[in-house]
Amino acid sequence: MAALFGSRLRRLRLSVGLTQAELGVRANTHSTRINQIERTTGAKPTLELARALDEAVGADDLLVELWPYVYRETFPDWAKAFMERSERALAIRQFAASVVPSLLQTADYARAVLSVGRTLKTPDQLEERLASRLARQRRLLRRPDGPALWVVLDEAILMRPVGGPVVMRDQLARLLETADDPRITVQVLPFSSGAHGAVEGSMTVLSLPDLPECAYAESSEYGQLIEEPEEVASFAATYDHVRALALPPTMSLDMIRSVMEGTHRAEHVPSRSERRRLAQVQLQQQGGWRLRRDSRRLPRPRPRP
Repeated sequence: MAALFGSRLRRLRLSVGLTQAELGVRANTHSTRINQIERTTGAKPTLELARALDEAVGADDLLVELWPYVYRETFPDWAKAFMERSERALAIRQFAASVVPSLLQTADYARAVLSVGRTLKTPDQLEERLASRLARQRRLLRRPDGPALWVVLDEAILMRPVGGPVVMRDQLARLLETADDPRITVQVLPFSSGAHGAVEGSMTVLSLPDLPECAYAESSEYGQLIEEPEEVASFAATYDHVRALALPPTMSLDMIRSVMEGTHRAEHVPSRSERRRLAQVQLQQQGGWRLRRDSRRLPRPRPRP
């Protein structure tokens, strides 16, 4: 689709007698950018640029209508491969370090997560990404032969109010609803578990019907599909260790419910006034101890003869 967009742009540009430099001036961009789009050698055009190019060559919205199909192809190869394998997976095992996994996100929570991405450029991009995420949920979780999903959430995810209190409450309720789906299991990894093998980021292990297992490691801006058997085995072992450290499913749902109801007590961090008061008490206690330790008995006065 990107190649089709580029070839159509070139044909339209030539039909109106414009050079790449002249078109760049009309579209408020550089001739190099026009060359990249026509030859499909650079980044995909944004929607704003597609609109500017469409108007500059008089395309009557042809380029604007092509743009969504171009954008759908902007996933890098490793992300495409991961999503394609997820579609055919028998089981998906995930550890989430910072946000609820995309397959379990509500629409409002997903919008809040996607809206803070550094690569987001326009509201149209946000809606396109949101629609793609929700469609993937329907494909994987609502079909009768969909994969089993086992998710371990870091406790920090429950405490981070993504999108505000209302959005977060609905998201927590969505996690509780997974108890009604026998194919979905949710566990919470509590803070008290300490350091673990997946502390540096989220990870997924896919079990496939016709291929060996594969793993996927990701951060907010980067992902990597792992297929080397030894590395995949290492990721699977790490996931099993994290799952063993997590609370059992029933206790995990109880924690999620307590967070939603506002009764969950995480590790207490004293306020500034409490810390000041505690420091004063400690100083007084330490000072009293020093006075008692360093005190000297005064000699008793001798009676005069």
